[in-house]
Amino acid sequence: MKVLVATEKPFAKAAVNGITEIVEKADFELVLLEKYTDKAQLLEAVADVDALIIRSDKVTKEVVDAANNLKIVVRAGAGYDNVDLEACSAKGIVVMNTPGQNSNAVAELAIGMMIFMSRNQFTPGTGKEISGKRLGIHAYGNVGRIVGKYAKALGMEVYAFDPFANPEIFKEDDVTVVDSVEALYSSCDFISVNIPATPETKKSLNYSLLSQLPKGATIVNTARKEVINEEELVKLLEERDDIKYITDIAADNQAELNEKFGKRVFGTPKKMGAETAEANINAGLAAARQIVDFLVNGNTKFQVNK
Repeated sequence: MKVLVATEKPFAKAAVNGITEIVEKADFELVLLEKYTDKAQLLEAVADVDALIIRSDKVTKEVVDAANNLKIVVRAGAGYDNVDLEACSAKGIVVMNTPGQNSNAVAELAIGMMIFMSRNQFTPGTGKEISGKRLGIHAYGNVGRIVGKYAKALGMEVYAFDPFANPEIFKEDDVTVVDSVEALYSSCDFISVNIPATPETKKSLNYSLLSQLPKGATIVNTARKEVINEEELVKLLEERDDIKYITDIAADNQAELNEKFGKRVFGTPKKMGAETAEANINAGLAAARQIVDFLVNGNTKFQVNK
């Protein structure tokens, strides 16, 4: 069995070493394709491998079609919108993510973003403290729970909306549940956006919803830029000079946002949520273990396609 690690932006050396050890211990062959600059390199490398580990690399239909023996793709991270699930399913290829491995890194970033915006992006001027403020967590999964834990430790009041979460989790974490997304957005000083980018959620954070934010609110998006209706965000920020928006990664219209709204907005130049040494290693090793477990034992626990 051949396992390909294809990363335009490579894993840390410690992660690569760990992946190699896991793969070779299972008597599989590891193939590395790092810092590739042309899709043709990926198409050639994937031709005869049985498994593929990626980070933010795109597994398109073209890549799937070029893979003659591919049985499994694991995206080292939580999101998997960079993989063509339909093309993989049509060819019987299992797609997995590694949920939870990057969660702490993303949660820490979210808290840092709240402080960064509250303190005028660390420029001169009187800012505000986040202690005592109301935080609304939109989607209470792995990241949301950690954000809530850290926020409570900093003295924030924590609210959450997630109709898909186990109600017992909210009780366990002592978090106030609201019964609608509108109630969350209309009652909180900060909103931590953690929803995935799906056909149902893309552009769902629109003018109608965001206009319900209370005075002085800040939107913190560590999920995906696609969930924000960026055109309607401009309209909101034009009408409400008290609203702030910070996003990881930069909006498609970030230049317009920066020009019009200055320090009320901020977008990271590259997605930074999982950019820690710890998350890099955790996700890479989890991906390797899941591949071995699938190829040896048929375990599909983290499969995201059908």
